[in-house]
Amino acid sequence: MKKKVRQHAQQIEVGTQDRRHVLKDFSRMLDNQIEKIVLFLLEQQGLLASRIAELNEQQEALQQQPDIFEISQLREAYREVGRDLLKLLFFIEINAIGLRKILKKVDKRFGYRFTDYYVKTRANHPYSQLQQVFKHVGLGAVVGAISRNLHELQEHQGSYLSIYDQPALPFQDPVVDSMKAAVDRLTHSTNFLNFLAQHALIMQEELPTFEEPVDDQKYHFISLLLNLVNTFLYMVNTYIIVPTADDYSMSLGAAATVCGIVIGSMAVAQVFSSVYFSAWSNKSYFRPLVFSSIVLFIGNAMYALAYDFNSIAVLLLGRVFCGLGSARAVNRRYISDCVPLKLRMQASAGFVSASALGMACGPALAGLLQTNFKLYKLTFNQDTLPGWVMSLAWLIYLVWLWISFKEPSHVTEESSAAQESTAEPVENDVLEKGLKQALLLSSEDKRVTEDGDGEFDGSDEAPEEARGPATSIGSAYRLLTPSVKVQLLIYFMLKYAMEVLLSESSVVTTYYFSWSTSSVAIFLACLGLTVLPVNIVVGSYISNMFEDRQILLASEIMVCVGILLSFHIISPYTVPQYVCSGLILFVSAEVLEGVNLSLLSRVMSSRLSRGTYNGGLLSTEAGTLARVVADGTITLAGYLGESKLLNVTLLPSLVICIASIVATCFTYNSLY
Repeated sequence: MKKKVRQHAQQIEVGTQDRRHVLKDFSRMLDNQIEKIVLFLLEQQGLLASRIAELNEQQEALQQQPDIFEISQLREAYREVGRDLLKLLFFIEINAIGLRKILKKVDKRFGYRFTDYYVKTRANHPYSQLQQVFKHVGLGAVVGAISRNLHELQEHQGSYLSIYDQPALPFQDPVVDSMKAAVDRLTHSTNFLNFLAQHALIMQEELPTFEEPVDDQKYHFISLLLNLVNTFLYMVNTYIIVPTADDYSMSLGAAATVCGIVIGSMAVAQVFSSVYFSAWSNKSYFRPLVFSSIVLFIGNAMYALAYDFNSIAVLLLGRVFCGLGSARAVNRRYISDCVPLKLRMQASAGFVSASALGMACGPALAGLLQTNFKLYKLTFNQDTLPGWVMSLAWLIYLVWLWISFKEPSHVTEESSAAQESTAEPVENDVLEKGLKQALLLSSEDKRVTEDGDGEFDGSDEAPEEARGPATSIGSAYRLLTPSVKVQLLIYFMLKYAMEVLLSESSVVTTYYFSWSTSSVAIFLACLGLTVLPVNIVVGSYISNMFEDRQILLASEIMVCVGILLSFHIISPYTVPQYVCSGLILFVSAEVLEGVNLSLLSRVMSSRLSRGTYNGGLLSTEAGTLARVVADGTITLAGYLGESKLLNVTLLPSLVICIASIVATCFTYNSLY
């Protein structure tokens, strides 16, 4: 069909075909392809239903004369039907993705909003075959039948309860879990856990794959917990110094606005640490986490000792060490590689929740450390205690890590690729032949190359490495489509605006309102505590009422409103104005971050779902660079005086925000 699109585009350009005739012809051809898919789908559903009916008869016979061996065989037969159903679900998903891509290609080549016309005219028509592709009601019944019968065959000695008597009964079977996950992907069901999981941007393959369940020996709950604790402690480490960074800088003889460099130096180091930790996680998880803990212990100790050394250089070097210990890339990678598929959503949600909790606890903990004493020539006060407390925390974590972490059997990417290439063909020849016949792409289209918009064209043959993961930052960047670049720009903007708000809060509130360290800490902790409630509301309600693109644009506009309200234009500058504008800005940015990463995970190339230079790394680098630029802006603006700091730092935020809104409007139709 992509060849047809190119042919029609050329005909329109040279004037040999009328645009209306081309669109009508292409609509008819697309209708035929969708009808072919639907008829094949119905045929395969009938075959699966017949097999289930035969197995039900065998199960009825076993009720009279139970036999453990035959029950085991029957259970495996039901699982085999489930695996074949899984292939059918994957078939639907592949074709749904193919349909979306071909419609996008038509819009791009013809310069006409064909997608809107086609979907509107087919979506609600009583004879529309398009509805059958996306609603797949019959498949839900097949999933239910397989789940119920597998549950009935489970060994529940002394129990007479059925699956309907206890709907919440924790029935766990890998086949059932895989089927449910595939159905969830097809229906795009959104809930709080799913929203948080997308917030973590733990990249998945774009096209469905027959993923082998993670071995129980590879999954270790305590190791997962240690990764989440690492995430929590690192976020506490990042934000615990924010309320006191300006005071610490002044006590060492520097200007209050040098707090921007103090806070941002950690982000500068994180730009580099994210890359080598991502590469290191290809070979090990334990050693990077140990190295991270040691470096963070040293960095926090140096941060605390800078007061007694009276050295701003030691202070900055300590924060650089903290940034070099950022193992968030390892934490993400562990979840994506070592957590079973059925638990991955919860683990991803735990990653985001740990980050949000650490963000709130950091400033709150700083507000509690209001004391001043000396011990063996070491000073313990509100400036140094954050460093000492975090050093102790990382030392305790290191001991726990050393004792409890279990290194999984790490399979390198090369061996995984070798296994994939030598994998045995799946069974059920009838279903496989049907899949090959009804797929949108023909056999010649399997020779693919990737074009400028991130899709595949059936032209020249692509080498094997062209379909593998990106091998450098440059090659990863070349895989970014215009819509992905817009998403990364939005991510840069929101991280920049949030960093400006948080990092300069102590300086701004001290200058305008004479707030104490405790007041600043309470304000920042309250902002951090809004993260999870906001995600609950968006993930459970708002995302079910509006499209992600609509929420995205509305959130960008609200961020812009928050920035505008934050400017000091009318005197006097009041606490309600600062708090309300900061709350609007922060909450809107949180909503925007979740929706933006959700969209980013859908439009990013599948080649960026694996390897060292993956989508998670790119988004982390974009956010980290935004923090570096924001903190540098605060320090540079400090040379103009504290009276001008607020407006000067907000101006770049406003410009970037407006630019991202304009870019979003221009690429509105290409985000899905």
